[in-house]
Amino acid sequence: MADSPLGTGCRDALLIATGTYDDHTLSTLRSPEQDCAGLADVLADPRIGAFRTEQVRDAPAHQAMRAIERFFLNRSRNDLLLLHVSCHGIKDDDGHLYFAARDTDRDLPASTAVPAAFLRDRMERCRARTIIVLLDCCYSGAFLPSAKGDGQIHVRDELGGHGRAILTATNRTEYAWEGKRIESAAPQPSRFTGALIEGLRTGAADLNGDGRITVTELYDYAYESLHRAGVKQHPRMWADLEYQVTIARTVEAPIRDSPGVSPPGPPTQETADLSKVAIRDLFGAAKASRPYVPVLRGQDASIRQEFTLEETVFGTVKDITVDTAVMCSSCSGSGWATAATCCEACQGRGERLQSKRGFLDESPRVRPCPTCQGRGIAGPLCSQCDGNGRVPGRRTLTVKIPAGVDNGTRIQFAGEGEAGPGGGEPADLYLEVVELPHRVFERRGDDLHCTLTIPQATANTGDMVQLETLDGTKTVRIPQGIRHGQALRLAKLGATHLKVGGWGEAFNAGDRGDILVHVEICD
Repeated sequence: MADSPLGTGCRDALLIATGTYDDHTLSTLRSPEQDCAGLADVLADPRIGAFRTEQVRDAPAHQAMRAIERFFLNRSRNDLLLLHVSCHGIKDDDGHLYFAARDTDRDLPASTAVPAAFLRDRMERCRARTIIVLLDCCYSGAFLPSAKGDGQIHVRDELGGHGRAILTATNRTEYAWEGKRIESAAPQPSRFTGALIEGLRTGAADLNGDGRITVTELYDYAYESLHRAGVKQHPRMWADLEYQVTIARTVEAPIRDSPGVSPPGPPTQETADLSKVAIRDLFGAAKASRPYVPVLRGQDASIRQEFTLEETVFGTVKDITVDTAVMCSSCSGSGWATAATCCEACQGRGERLQSKRGFLDESPRVRPCPTCQGRGIAGPLCSQCDGNGRVPGRRTLTVKIPAGVDNGTRIQFAGEGEAGPGGGEPADLYLEVVELPHRVFERRGDDLHCTLTIPQATANTGDMVQLETLDGTKTVRIPQGIRHGQALRLAKLGATHLKVGGWGEAFNAGDRGDILVHVEICD
């Protein structure tokens, strides 16, 4: 392999995408294949990434692991390696992360999936001093029913290390309820990879206009792109690198939209020069007659709510009381008592160019103006909210809990959280389900377990006994000669199976778990 013009070592990329699974409990993902192809195109383009790329699509686990091991083998110190993984992420009983392959059995991840520990081991043995890992994994349903964990994917602990940068679409596993949908915190894997592709293809990720896109700039661009689009997804980045890593060059000058400014025509010397300083004029080339007033989104909040086993199994509708910040009626959320004037410090933009000093990135960045706190205007503050635009309030929220939720499930109610400062958009409210213990049944996944004590005489001769279930009284047949500890199964009387599709759609699969009656024989 010839040395890349962007560096002294080889530039190689391995893209692993799995959207189809043999295990029906792992839903089909429609984005990985096209995301893999799109990212490979921009990375392989000699004008942009100049990477030599390899794609592994819908492969069984042993083939994916072979490709990973071969990818990191016999490397030189100056090589730049980029690995992109798009698939389902799952965790075992001890909380360890695995990447699902086509033949993955969700109950047997250690032998049928790609362990994150295997990937970490291969990276630690690799001589290349620069490794970039892009994870666009759907963690919807990442936890096995008995898995330990805190609702997050600890990517840094699983894969972090010196000489590596880890960019991940999300590290959260909770479900989100929006209208008639329940979806993971990562609504669709393609949103993150799509932003990466767009930033590289157009050059818009070149935030300082120097003609090169560093890994930090690419992450910042993807994060801001998802935030501006209103995607309820929070990408993360962890890096321990020796120097700034250039992932790509820009083919043409990035074009940035500015409020009140018409999009420019074909690139000219003037627009090319403008692109180099666009970061300091993010809100327009000239001061508008009406200052731009940025507002802030409220902070997400989480509450715990108790539900009975009957409510989690069959679903319910319940009113809950929420203490939160609501928009101030006196100033309509603006925070100002009277007509405000343009902030002179930032010329009404609400943001100022500041230099961000750090180990990875020393390029200038736009930050909220400290004089007007990012509002772009100045004036006397509202006496009711003290300029915050919000006041404490209490609301009653009617929530719909879908059938089949389990203890620890987090449900997102979009836009039902606190109002944002300055009249900003409301945040989301997360409700954590706390399933109360039942006097008879113990829930394990979708199955309900109980104990039935019978005398020895009944065990010897057999009998019919009555059992109170969530569906009313049912008759249980005790077979003749039953042994102590034997379990009897009552089919389809357990918890409702909540199935979440690859795009986040929730639907009742028409299935329920079973009741398992564990027989104890007394003398």
